[in-house]
Amino acid sequence: MELYYMVVFFIFGLIFGSFFNVVAYRLPKGMSLIKPSSHCTKCNHKLSPIELIPVLSYIIQGGKCKNCKNKIAIFYPIFEIFTGVMFVIAYKTFGISIDLFINLIFISMILIIILSDVLYMVISDEVLIFCGLSIFILKILESGISIILPTIINMIIPFVFLLLIKILGDFLFKKESMGFGDIKLMLVFGLVLGWQVTLFSIVLSCFIALPLSLINLIVAKKHELPFGPYLGTAALISLLLKIDVNFILKILGI
Repeated sequence: MELYYMVVFFIFGLIFGSFFNVVAYRLPKGMSLIKPSSHCTKCNHKLSPIELIPVLSYIIQGGKCKNCKNKIAIFYPIFEIFTGVMFVIAYKTFGISIDLFINLIFISMILIIILSDVLYMVISDEVLIFCGLSIFILKILESGISIILPTIINMIIPFVFLLLIKILGDFLFKKESMGFGDIKLMLVFGLVLGWQVTLFSIVLSCFIALPLSLINLIVAKKHELPFGPYLGTAALISLLLKIDVNFILKILGI
């Protein structure tokens, strides 16, 4: 039965991974998620149901468009597989529970914002609002209305913290140091992780970002990089490793 659930969640992950690609690509550009239907970006060939099967279609078609024979980026099946793996890990971590569905929504949101931030340096409000509200409702269903006040506090503290860092950065560098999408993202991080773990994730994201940013600066000469992917990666690590306040206090030697 355990293997059955793992396979089911992996398949759902593949399907949602394919959809997340569409959301991350279209939503920041103001495009509909429905129209036009999925098509080859090179020749506009409308994809048939057989061509829309995650991963399998890529393999069957040899990584090429069925119509124009142009190569399909291998990123797509890799991302679908990665999403499937993340869904399985979430299932193994949280079991069948409301917590699982809360965290699947959270993981999905992070994957979408990482993609959209890399592609366009944009974190869509629609994604944050939809995922944030869905998680908030599930949390109330799970624990009752008594959690509303502490949850709001968990959301506000990291939001204000990162906002202050942005204000300071803007003042020091005399230009925008951080996108406001990163600030709003903290509301959902606080909702799911709590303010203490969210602050830990912010610090962790800086450690992840520093070497990669230096490499990118030297190799690609880019001075502006999206911070969302680093924040998202740190949040995923904190979530799936179940980092809590006790772990943070232990690191601080308290």
